[in-house]
Amino acid sequence: MSTPAILSLEKSGIDFQVHNYEVSESVGEGYGEAVAAAIGVDPARVFKTLLATVDADYVVAIVPVTKRVSMKKLASAAGGRKADMAATGDAERLTGYVSGGISPLGQRRRLRTFLDKSADNYKQICVSAGKRGLQVELPVMALVELVGGEMADLVEMSSVLPTQTTP
Repeated sequence: MSTPAILSLEKSGIDFQVHNYEVSESVGEGYGEAVAAAIGVDPARVFKTLLATVDADYVVAIVPVTKRVSMKKLASAAGGRKADMAATGDAERLTGYVSGGISPLGQRRRLRTFLDKSADNYKQICVSAGKRGLQVELPVMALVELVGGEMADLVEMSSVLPTQTTP
């Protein structure tokens, strides 16, 4: 299966691996973790692609599927004041991909892109290959280079504090 994301990777000459998977949409909130399990990859290495607006300019945020993007941190990374998630229709129109299969690669329009700094913990991460049921695994720095991305702290801190035990 060829998508604009896969075509852009082939054109770049970067080594990458495509993972096919099947996951029920009914999984809901744990969809990203289910994708990671289906392709046999640590969920912390599977990243989702989100579209947002920062002060009315569209941007792309790439964050681990196990985390939530912090709108405050995204706005700060982009040098703006306010960030909001983009409407699904706008995200699909701007990228050329269907929601749930939006890849940071091969988008119709190149947007300013931010990758969560946790990606630095890995040599390779997985992102959507541009279609539901397809992930592409590639070197982190190759992804940054291909999308003209910037590394930044983008995720919300865990709302669960470590428990303290007393002896």
